[in-house]
Amino acid sequence: MRVASPMKRDIKICGLKTAEALDAALVNGATHIGFNFFPKSPRYVAPEHAGALRIAALRKAKAVAVVVDAEDTQLDQIVAAMKPDMLQLHGKETPERAAAIKARYGLPVIKALSISTAEDLAKVEAYRGIADRFLFDAKPPAGSQLPGGNGVSFDWTILTGLGSTVDYFLAGGLNPNNVAEAVRLANPPGLDVSSGVESAPGEKDAGLIGAFFAAARGAD
Repeated sequence: MRVASPMKRDIKICGLKTAEALDAALVNGATHIGFNFFPKSPRYVAPEHAGALRIAALRKAKAVAVVVDAEDTQLDQIVAAMKPDMLQLHGKETPERAAAIKARYGLPVIKALSISTAEDLAKVEAYRGIADRFLFDAKPPAGSQLPGGNGVSFDWTILTGLGSTVDYFLAGGLNPNNVAEAVRLANPPGLDVSSGVESAPGEKDAGLIGAFFAAARGAD
């Protein structure tokens, strides 16, 4: 399998469920691959299935387990079956809970934060020294049961004031048509896409994955 040339910034393809989608992510040069363990999500996968997919990505990309307010028993099962490189906490986990999870499993933690206005970025301070990286996602629309993967975005220009001390993935509403604009406006160290490369909820499209990488490379 020929892997594309390295990106200037990290790109994470999240919500992978099939070997075909995983292969498309890896061929195009994904630095991170995400597996969703939130039962209400159309991207949910069982830990054992994610573990089988994860084996194919060894040494090619970092495997991220995405959880939402998961209890230790669920996390134990996920870590044992999948052996992730990182844990993404995409719920309302407090700094104390994030620190406890990090200590329990000895794994780097990505803390997802819901962003709407510049004031929401103040939440970063509480997790400094705990989260190894952040993920800034748009606040879910009213009525949504999903904390992420809703295909909505926020004003990316508010991220320009963060400086270089905050390492993060930009998420929320990204797709092949707007990723270049996101890079131009925010110049994020990482990009995260899920619904923006799907032909239907939970169904990744290899062509859209390739188009997303091409657009991101063009922006760089």
